[in-house]
Amino acid sequence: MPQFDLSLDELHAYAPAIAEPPGLTAFWAGTLAEAGRHPLDATFTPVDTGLSLLASYDVSFAGFGGDPVRAWLHLPADRSGPLPCVVEYVGYGGGRGLPHERVLWACAGYAYLVMDTRGQGSGWSVGDTPDPHGSTPASPGHVTRGILDPAGYYYRRVFTDAVRAVAAARSHPEIDPARIAVTGTSQGGGITLAVAGLVPDLLAAMVDVPFLCHFRRATEITESKPYGEIVEYLAQHRDQVDRVFATLGHFDGAVLAKRATAPALFSVSLMDDTCPPSTVFAAYHAYRGEKQIAVYPYNKHEGGEGFHDRAKLRWLAQVLAR
Repeated sequence: MPQFDLSLDELHAYAPAIAEPPGLTAFWAGTLAEAGRHPLDATFTPVDTGLSLLASYDVSFAGFGGDPVRAWLHLPADRSGPLPCVVEYVGYGGGRGLPHERVLWACAGYAYLVMDTRGQGSGWSVGDTPDPHGSTPASPGHVTRGILDPAGYYYRRVFTDAVRAVAAARSHPEIDPARIAVTGTSQGGGITLAVAGLVPDLLAAMVDVPFLCHFRRATEITESKPYGEIVEYLAQHRDQVDRVFATLGHFDGAVLAKRATAPALFSVSLMDDTCPPSTVFAAYHAYRGEKQIAVYPYNKHEGGEGFHDRAKLRWLAQVLAR
């Protein structure tokens, strides 16, 4: 796949005016207030992972609608005082996985909470959180479930779960509630942007090759899935284009980023036809907080991988040292 999108100079200037849906503030305030009426009920059950340098916990908390959402929490075995915490959201089709599979941030000395994604976890890693809510007709996958109405849209539930995951992390006695960073790749990056826009007092956000950004452009320049699921849906439901994009505007990372103020580190790949570079830059330029972006010119959707993990470790340490 060659570089197919705008040139890098054009991307650095690409800041489209994406209209905010009417009533967006009230929509999210009402959604989160409704979720807050359910007790968080966060529980942390020790699990034996065989990793002697970490203490690991099977986490459950009440997400959207009071539905139980699962997560893993890892703490360094040798720890003292409340720890800064990294909350991670996972990519499309994946779940929280097995407890030993994601431990990087705990090995670096942080508390590390990995949230399951409701209804997912059978594509490339396992999950344990069902989505008990129904949907109107949808393309196979998740991104078109309930797509005709923001109130019933799938990502309303997921983004609410993600905000509640931050609250669950803050409820743990060994986590410093004032030092919570959020991160994720692809779908996880889109969720990270949403949380950064909906939770006002985060320490930092690390947003990698994010999905769920600038939906209109994405569906016009790529047929790769998951955006291709929207393309498939609209190819059949030809009379629903306006309704679909009216719904998606409530969940667009390039819209919610305008509300985010925590320091942020983004990453983008210039050969990425899954989450095209211009959609990432649209969200990056909309982001209100202090920010920087790492560009990987010859990579696809895998992004910077280990190279970028190293950059994130260094960057977050610098944020904490301020």
